[in-house]
Amino acid sequence: MNKKNQIQNITLIGLVANIILSVIKFLIGFLGNSQAVVADALHSFSDTSSDLVILFGVKYWTAPPDDDHPYGHQKIESFITIIIGFILILVACTIGYNGIVSLLERKQAQLNWIVTIGPLISIFVKEILFKVTYKVGIKINSSSLKANAWHHRSDAFSSIPVLVAILASLIDPRLGFLDQIGAIIVSAFIIKVGLEIFFTNINDLLDTGISKQKVIELKKTIKTIRNVKGVHKLRTRKIANYIYIDLHLEVDGHLSVIQGHDISEEVKHTLIQKNPKIIDVMVHLEPEINLSEPE
Repeated sequence: MNKKNQIQNITLIGLVANIILSVIKFLIGFLGNSQAVVADALHSFSDTSSDLVILFGVKYWTAPPDDDHPYGHQKIESFITIIIGFILILVACTIGYNGIVSLLERKQAQLNWIVTIGPLISIFVKEILFKVTYKVGIKINSSSLKANAWHHRSDAFSSIPVLVAILASLIDPRLGFLDQIGAIIVSAFIIKVGLEIFFTNINDLLDTGISKQKVIELKKTIKTIRNVKGVHKLRTRKIANYIYIDLHLEVDGHLSVIQGHDISEEVKHTLIQKNPKIIDVMVHLEPEINLSEPE
């Protein structure tokens, strides 16, 4: 099964689960008079938006390079993931606003014990969806799937304070305000996850390089390869969840062109084999010099 099909299959499973779960939680929250559970249902429904965005975008970012896009279409995945982060933030702000307004107006409806079912189901189902989706995301190196997996887990985590709040409110009606506080806590958690997803992928669109420590490790790996005399001007840039590298490689100036080419190919294959996220390495050969340029 190719990458596109794996993304579509696991996302369709999540889409169906999110629709069923959001309907169940909304009905339970509405019938049980719990604003926190209704907010939690809206969070689950927001997951369907990210599922639909992925299903729409996957056929574009998995397309092979063409004449107009020689480096491929992977940046579309970063753009899709940014949309997912924005959806999370928007939903969270709505949930938080409604919770604060209700708290200030002191609207505290009498809760029903049925509302405990909603968050309990949510925690169980969404944690399973997180593990399955994240596992596939790691396997095929998809930032959008991993972001969507965290979308699932944020739903599971957000259901925990909801459950605590409604249990406290049911045990002691004087603590009914905890239902609104639970909704506000849910929104704060979702905003945090959304911002992390948003800014991480903004950096990917800006061709951010990998960390200095990882660059140092790459240079150490290159210098262990036979006949490599030195390496400098090593630059990296991330495209979606992948890495492009270009570097200047020093070899014995008396080697033939074929010998130098073979060394550069060995460097390229070694780096790609060590890190599957590296999809291309551009090597510029130079004769060994005594006074190397600063690395």
